Amino acid sequence: MDLYLLTITFLAILIVILGVSWWKWHAFISLLVASLFLAIMSGMSLDKIVTAYETGVGGVLGHLVGILALGIILGQMMSESGAGMQVANFFVRLFGVKKLPWAMLLSGFIIGIPVFFEVGILIVLPLVISIHKTTKQNILLIALPVIAGLSIIHGLVPPHPGAIAAIQIYNANLGKVLLYSLIIALPAAIIAGPLFAKWVHKRVIPESEPELIRVNMTAKTLPSTGLSFFIILLPVLLMILSAVAPYLPLPKGFMKFFEFIGSPIIALLIACFAAFYFLGIRQGMSKKDIKKLTDQCLLPVGSIILIIGAGGGFKQILIDSSVGTTIGHMSQHLSLSPLVLAFMISGLIRIVTGSATVALTTAAGIVSPIIEHMSGVNLELLVITTGAGSLMFSHVNDAGFWMVKEYLGLSMKETFKTWTVLETILSFTAFAGALLLNMFV
Repeated sequence: MDLYLLTITFLAILIVILGVSWWKWHAFISLLVASLFLAIMSGMSLDKIVTAYETGVGGVLGHLVGILALGIILGQMMSESGAGMQVANFFVRLFGVKKLPWAMLLSGFIIGIPVFFEVGILIVLPLVISIHKTTKQNILLIALPVIAGLSIIHGLVPPHPGAIAAIQIYNANLGKVLLYSLIIALPAAIIAGPLFAKWVHKRVIPESEPELIRVNMTAKTLPSTGLSFFIILLPVLLMILSAVAPYLPLPKGFMKFFEFIGSPIIALLIACFAAFYFLGIRQGMSKKDIKKLTDQCLLPVGSIILIIGAGGGFKQILIDSSVGTTIGHMSQHLSLSPLVLAFMISGLIRIVTGSATVALTTAAGIVSPIIEHMSGVNLELLVITTGAGSLMFSHVNDAGFWMVKEYLGLSMKETFKTWTVLETILSFTAFAGALLLNMFV
């Protein structure tokens, strides 16, 4: 029976992989079909299948829908107002031309906190290209560090959707994940960003020049650098305040208030209203402009919500069909660390589907039932190793691969030598960092 359950689980995961990469289904369809296949083949009662799936979807999305929507609104406000450009420009002035890779790393790292990877690229690449044209330096030396900063933040650090989804699935502590992920993300970004860029820019000279990407800023004047930093860091500061509030000598009412405003959805809502006023109205945007911008930027959220929700449904089917318990018993016999298992599963799914979100959500769904009866598992580092695996070996089935290729004007070969290697360095460095940190916390 155990072997049968493992076989149909493998086939269900194969359906997800083939659905996305071969049959060209949307990841939501692939995950839904795989969930139904697993539920029926494992012998679940037909009247319980839909209920279990809906429970899984609701359990994950109940915490995520608002976070996703507010995160993308904040990112778009940063782009349209020029606040993201101000942050990047500040680092360039601070570091100078010779240390541009370090300036760009910090720009990507800071800008990546509240925005999606794709939005972050659109914010910083106009600056990257203009610096490239001004300094005549290899564009890889400037672009790769900022991309490394954006990517590692997107893969590991809350309030990004992958990390939040894994936190919800594993029932991990958000404050600790935020702290640990920042500790692990910075060294990984340094190795895959400035250090790798300095090595590879002498060996890969792009044959083509990138076309200038224009960000259509509707604001009449740019916000100040200080204000730009404040808006970007506001949600993170509120979440950090919430995490440390229980350790401060505060009245109970104040503690509850700080915990409330530090929850991701409230922190992002506050940051959005701050952005509407300081980056919008005060910079010359009309209320109509802000409304139009909000409507437009919410459209892409639907696909992400569907994928994450379907991953949650798949997770619930794995739990209710007893597959997770079976895998858990076997993995305990193998004495395989859950941290290693999560990284391996997430990495495999990432390579074959090209989607970090599918990889992270599916891997968390598989590993979650395994750790249910285990003691001594660091759930926060488990979130990080699952996220690290989801960054591995980006190639032609990943939208990020094509974004980097087209925006930087690279050939396929050049993109493999730079972007693919960079993502893999990020993945394994973050994994090693999590294992190292696990020895001390």
